[in-house]
Amino acid sequence: MASTVQGPIAELLPKGWKPLSKEQLEQLSTIDSPSIANAIETFKVQPRVQGYTGTGVRLLAKGKGKAMVAYAVTVRGDSTSEYKAGIPQHPKLYAAVHALHQSGGEANPLPVVVVIDDDGDPSRIDWSCHLGEIMATTFRRCGAVGVVTDGGVRDIDEVREMGDLWYFARGLVVAHGRPTIYDVGIPANINGMYVRTGDLVHADENGVVVIPRELQDKIYQATVDFKAMEDDMLKAIRSPDFFKQFETLSTYKG
Repeated sequence: MASTVQGPIAELLPKGWKPLSKEQLEQLSTIDSPSIANAIETFKVQPRVQGYTGTGVRLLAKGKGKAMVAYAVTVRGDSTSEYKAGIPQHPKLYAAVHALHQSGGEANPLPVVVVIDDDGDPSRIDWSCHLGEIMATTFRRCGAVGVVTDGGVRDIDEVREMGDLWYFARGLVVAHGRPTIYDVGIPANINGMYVRTGDLVHADENGVVVIPRELQDKIYQATVDFKAMEDDMLKAIRSPDFFKQFETLSTYKG
């Protein structure tokens, strides 16, 4: 499917960017994220300790399906600086999310994930809060199926009641502080995971991973193949003959 992104958001996407089909995205949503990470490793396109979040980002509210599969719109946010220079870009962010969502065409709108890189004082990240019910609802209305941030969020009951928005963050914070959004489309660093606007993000309760662009149309079959290998290993481990290997190893060979 060719990209039909219009407006300023088109300039933020990599040259030759092309989304997967609706059917391909739905296939990937049936796979758990650890299996996606396993399959990525088999291609050896990046270090094995790169491309995913650590324990600093966790699932707080589950959206639809087994896993979130969505294209990223990246942005920086700060809620812990009392006065931040520049003009907040919330309208620009909402427009970018909607444009990317609509780029798949009326029959196949693309799932979008808003990726917010906390850009505040690192010593105050535990007090950061980038969105709550109002912004979450606005993102969902614009076409987002999820939000990922290395900062905080709030209004967890209301977001869980929505039932169709994935909510990944550092944790929950009661107050929103001085929230502002800027640098829409700039690459983000989320708990060590590098994300660009247009990247395909896969996530579930285990964490968040970016599927490298060159692997997106190959990754589903790779997960199927890797899972078949794991199933064979598990079958052997659960077999009544499993412990016989220890007998063989301990047999005197003199």
